[in-house]
Amino acid sequence: MTEPVEVPAGPLLLRPWRAGDAPAVLAALTDPATRVWSNPGRVATLDDARWWVARRADWSGGGIAAWAVADAGTGELLGSVNLHSIDRDQGDAEVGYWTVPAARGRGVAPRAVDAAVRWGFAELPVDRVELVHAVENPGSGRVAEKAGFTLEGRLRRSYRYGDGVKRDELLWARLAGDDVPDLSTRS
Repeated sequence: MTEPVEVPAGPLLLRPWRAGDAPAVLAALTDPATRVWSNPGRVATLDDARWWVARRADWSGGGIAAWAVADAGTGELLGSVNLHSIDRDQGDAEVGYWTVPAARGRGVAPRAVDAAVRWGFAELPVDRVELVHAVENPGSGRVAEKAGFTLEGRLRRSYRYGDGVKRDELLWARLAGDDVPDLSTRS
C-alpha cells in the first residue's frame, strides 16, 4: 500500500496528512508534554512542521503508514497515529501516536491505535504490532492496555526521548489473532 487512505474509527477519522495541518502540528509538537515523550525530529518552526507533515503524507517507501487523527464530525486535528518500521518479511510493525493536549483523557489515543492496528492486520502482511513507551510515561501504558496490547517486558536504556534522556521502555505487542473488542464501536 503506497497511497494514503482514510480509516473511519467511530467518532474519529484517521485521514491522510495535509499541508494545511502544519500549524496544528507545530503547536502539538512544541507542547512540553508531547515533546518530552516523543522525538519529533526537532520540530520548532512552521517550516519544520511542513517537512514533518510531508514526510508522513508520503507512503511510497512502504515503511510507514501515517494518519492525522481527526474528529469525524468537525475535522478538528486531535493527534497522530502511524504504523512504522513495517517489516513485510517478518510481518512486524510498530505503532506510534500522540494527541493534542485537549484530546487527552478522552479515549482518542486508544481508539486511534486500535483502528490503525486493525487496518494494518487487514491490509499489510503484518501479524504483530509492537508499542513501546518510556517506563515513566504510564499514560501510554494505559493506551496500550485499552487498545488490546499485552505487556511483554522491559527494554533497558533503549531510546533517547525528546528531553535528551535515554530511558528504559516497556514493550507491548498485539497479534492479529488476539481477541480484542473493536474500540470504534464503543461510545
